[in-house]
Amino acid sequence: MSDHDQLLVIVDPVARRSDGESVRIAKDVLSAGAEAKICLPDSPEEFSRALARRGSRRPVLLGDDRALLRTVALLHRERGLADGVLSLVPIGSPDALEIAHALGVPRSTPAAARAVLDGTVQRLDLLVDDSDGVVLGDLRIPGVPAAALSSGPSVWGTCRSLVRTLVRPAPTALAVRTHRLRVEADGVLLSDVDTPLESLTVRSVAGTAEVTVHPSAAPPRHTTARTLTVSGPDFRYRADGRLTGPVRRRTWTVREGAWGLTLPRAAP
Repeated sequence: MSDHDQLLVIVDPVARRSDGESVRIAKDVLSAGAEAKICLPDSPEEFSRALARRGSRRPVLLGDDRALLRTVALLHRERGLADGVLSLVPIGSPDALEIAHALGVPRSTPAAARAVLDGTVQRLDLLVDDSDGVVLGDLRIPGVPAAALSSGPSVWGTCRSLVRTLVRPAPTALAVRTHRLRVEADGVLLSDVDTPLESLTVRSVAGTAEVTVHPSAAPPRHTTARTLTVSGPDFRYRADGRLTGPVRRRTWTVREGAWGLTLPRAAP
């Protein structure tokens, strides 16, 4: 990056409260290497206004995955992704930075800040739906409740399981909930409402969406497509860890190279 690169450093409020020392380190590194205007919004509204008033400055976000998703969504809605470049210094707990690290952003605060100054722009794909929502990583249909994603049983859950075991015999097999959904990839029917479906997973890779359909009584089906449409009875979906719905129809389209993120030069 140019020594004269002008930066707008937006510090997410959650990052400020959770790890002020990392925020200080990132600001020091960035200010030493470029002309940096520091912005400390206290609310989502102030965050949005600061981003909208960036002018010619390159936005640099100090925050976690949630802040990154909010920023990409805002830039997408104002149609500012195609020509702009976004930089990120990830600050937060490890489970709140999974998307950032999967994209190739360094885990170390000083290394991430140096990548903002000395890195190279990588153009990344984006899944965009027909309600103008965006997906950076994984999409799963139907959305799995957050409790089902926990890494281990809770004390309360263990107690309830014990009570259920005492009052009635344990079932011999776990019931798998199925769903009646119509799934079309580039207009080709992959599954219809008369076929019970356990789940559907989607991820954008190399300009296309990798789609995996999981029927309840057949092996998974894999395909790639540029457009995916799902319809049927009310369903929820989980995109980048966020639960959305219920909806009856949604179409996602892959936008190849839709946004630019600054990454270390050695990143693949």
